Amino acid sequence: MQKLFILVCCLLGSGWAMAQDIATAPNGNVKVIKDSRVDVLIKKQTYINTLAIRNQSGFRVQVISTNKRGDANEAKARVMQLYGDYRTYLDFQAPYFKVRVGDFKSREEATELRDKLSNLFSGGVFVVPAIINVSPDKELSNEEPY
Repeated sequence: MQKLFILVCCLLGSGWAMAQDIATAPNGNVKVIKDSRVDVLIKKQTYINTLAIRNQSGFRVQVISTNKRGDANEAKARVMQLYGDYRTYLDFQAPYFKVRVGDFKSREEATELRDKLSNLFSGGVFVVPAIINVSPDKELSNEEPY
C-alpha cells in the first residue's frame, strides 16, 4: 500500500514540476556561456585520440622463417647492425620463428628494403602484410601542434 501511495505521489509531483521557467525563455532562445578553455581541451583530447591509434595494417619484410631460435636471433642481430633505422621483430608462430623488418604503410616502401636485404639472405626475402606500429614521431610531423 505504501508503494502505491509513493508511486501516486511521484506521478502527481512530476506533473506539477517544471523543468524550465517559461518567463525567462519566452521566445525559445537559449544562451550558452562557455569557457574558452573547453575548446583547447577538446583539441588536446582529439590529438591524444589520434595518437592512440598507432596500430594500422601495412607491410613488413620477412628475412627468415625457421624452427631454430638461434638462427632467427642471428638474422635479427645481423639486420639490426646493418639497418638500425628500421625496427626488427622476432615473431613466433608455432613452430616457426620469423624475423620481420620495418613498419611500412605501402608495399612499394617495403619492396625497396626487400631489394636491399635479398643479397644478404639466401632463403628468400618477402614482403608480407602485417599490423604495423605507427611511430608517434611520424604522426607528429604530419599534424599541426595544438
